[in-house]
Parts: sequence; structure tokens; C-alpha cells
Amino acid sequence: MHFQKRPGSLRFLITAGGTREHIDPVRFISNASSGRTGFAIARAALKAGHKVTLVTGPATHRLPNKARVVKVETAAEMFEAVKKHFNKCDCLIMAAAVADYTVAKPSRTKIKKTNKSLTIELKPTSDILKWAGRHKTRCQVVVGFALEDKAMRARAEKKMKDKNLDMVIANSPAAIGSANSTVQIKTLNHKWVKLPQATKDTLARHIIRLMQTFPV
Repeated sequence: MHFQKRPGSLRFLITAGGTREHIDPVRFISNASSGRTGFAIARAALKAGHKVTLVTGPATHRLPNKARVVKVETAAEMFEAVKKHFNKCDCLIMAAAVADYTVAKPSRTKIKKTNKSLTIELKPTSDILKWAGRHKTRCQVVVGFALEDKAMRARAEKKMKDKNLDMVIANSPAAIGSANSTVQIKTLNHKWVKLPQATKDTLARHIIRLMQTFPV
């Protein structure tokens, strides 16, 4: 496994932010992801001279200059965007917090409040990472994040195996919305590496350096 292009001209496909799964036109299910990590990775890749396509859910961060930005809202839209751009990338980094479930039958009109309980049926969303791991070529690298509140390494390694990832980056729920984070990184056939707490910009630069020297 290696990059065909020389360092400095890699093509990154990066996802960022959370998704919104609509209940009705004005209400949705989402999560607390700010998109900070994905945006930091995109900026770090651009600063290192790489090309970046950034697929982002709703976020308030300033869009990185020189990145090709694709704005999406739902998990399904993010999946379609990744599929569209995947073949042209050397490395996919899935930093987005994609919803695991979406509303089975969203209402076309605003749901009015009543005195009765409301039951909402959810269905699983498509697994973007698993699709990418299944469809990657020999020269593509697929990186996933694993947000775990217990058994972090064991669960992250299972995710890595199940989804055929080349690298997994594990962190805890404390990373959500924070400017700083502590991550642990595992690549195929290599031991875990725990990085000290640092800003997400610093961690992003480290991740990009790893991509530039990814083991053959």
C-alpha cells in the first residue's frame, strides 16, 4: 500500500461535521459535532501543498481557502458526495460524525404539538466507511475515526477490521466541540500510538504527516 503521487501532490477527500436527519421541515436529529477536526485536517493538508475536497455537514467554521467544498446536510447526501469523489482521491479521511440512524418517514409538514406521545421510527443509515473500505483500490488509503466511551482500542480495532480501514483514529466524547483533543492512532501491522493532548490543528498536522509517509 503506497501513494502513487509524490508528497506534496496528494488528493485528499475529507468529511467533516455532523449530519441532520429531518423529522419534519423544521425539526431534525443531529449530534454535537462542530466539524472542527475535519476542517483542521483540511487546512493542514492544504498548507502542506495537497489538494482537498471537503464534504461538510452544517458547520459555522470558515471554509478553507483553495479547498473544493461540497456542502451536504443528511447522511444520504454525504454518502452520495463521497461516492462521487472517491475514485479521484488518494486518501479518504472520514472525520464527519455521520448519523447512525435516520427518520424512516419524515413528515412533509410541520408536526403540531398535542397532548399525546409521539413515536418516531428510525432506520439505519448507509455505512459510508464500510463502502469505501470495500471499494478502495490498492493505492488508496481509507482513514476512519472511532469515538468511544469505553474499551476504546478494542472497539476501534474491531471497526478497523470490519470496515477494512488502513488507519483508525480513536478519541473520547470529550473531544466533541473542544478545541483540544487526545487521540490514539492505529495503522495496519503497527502498534497503537497515543498522542499527547494538543490543539486539533496540531493533531491535524500530525495526521497529514503520517499520510505523507504512509508505510508501504
